[in-house]
Amino acid sequence: MLRREFLSTTLGAAAAAAAPVRSTRHKNLEWFTTARFGLFMHYGVYSILGRGEWVQQREAIPVAEYAKLQQRFTADKFDADRITDMAQAAGMKYVTLTARHHDSFCLFKTGQTDFNSLKSPARRDLIGELTAACRRRGLGIFYYYSYALDWRHPFFYSRDYGLASKNAPWNAARPDYKTPDPAYRFREPRDFAKYIQFVHAQLKELLTQYGPISGIWLDPIMGYYCRPELFPIGETYAMIRKLQPQCLICFKQGANGEEDFVAPERTLGPHKLGGEVARQVWEKNKNKLPEICDTLQERVWGYQQRDDRKHRDAEWVMKTLEYCRSIHGNLLLNSGPLPDGSIHAGDEATLREVGKRLKA
Repeated sequence: MLRREFLSTTLGAAAAAAAPVRSTRHKNLEWFTTARFGLFMHYGVYSILGRGEWVQQREAIPVAEYAKLQQRFTADKFDADRITDMAQAAGMKYVTLTARHHDSFCLFKTGQTDFNSLKSPARRDLIGELTAACRRRGLGIFYYYSYALDWRHPFFYSRDYGLASKNAPWNAARPDYKTPDPAYRFREPRDFAKYIQFVHAQLKELLTQYGPISGIWLDPIMGYYCRPELFPIGETYAMIRKLQPQCLICFKQGANGEEDFVAPERTLGPHKLGGEVARQVWEKNKNKLPEICDTLQERVWGYQQRDDRKHRDAEWVMKTLEYCRSIHGNLLLNSGPLPDGSIHAGDEATLREVGKRLKA
């Protein structure tokens, strides 16, 4: 038995006692309000290409061609213990990992699709491993889930349907293929119910397979703003709260105002491309705890090789932490793991230096 499997199976019960997951949503939010600093990680098959997490959409890579990356996904240096050690050394209190990004590749055990890490050469449940490691160290754990965008699922709404929206002037529902991709079968709004069934089944898996967690972090809000009428957001939130009543919910700047906190990218405010829907929801959420998410690369969240020497330093992180402190919020700071799952050496050095400065 591999060491990671042994730890996952034998230490699970003891680890749960160390997890900073409070018994009620109110108590969990109280803890989160004082957490201040968390680690974000965008990792998936897109990391192999080293051109950011939106590479499939930006380069219009066909679904079948993109799927071949699964057979190159080994994650052989993804080390949950080292990641959580680094996070603690940096003064971070929680970790958020992409359970499923817009390309629909999953880092967890799921019966809804074979496009997942357990069916890759890695043969590993990275969400399970990281959750167990966070519990051993008393760190919170949040699961990022791409709720409002999917470039693989056959019944996510079409690109043309997204562009027809009057609510948002921007659309990234599907890559802009010159000829229709045969994998896409959305034809009318009722087709979208099949996608929602898939999403709800996966959220149920995430909320029932790994024990209590700190929260669910939904994305991208732009996909929701394009077609809000398609998403049963109240039903989704009710399911999450029923399965894990203490679980915090975030959906960036917000979908209906029932979110527990907001997580704008880089600075406060409604999403600039969300139109009137975004402005209305922001009014409901603007006084909630802000979690500013930003990245150690200049712009992208998944690993981008051309940025290897352009990562931000400890001085920048300290200034960003100070900004978040000034608005009484948290900083969720992203590092995109390399193709093998290891943390960029420059990012690790920066975070450990930040931890030293915070202690001083």
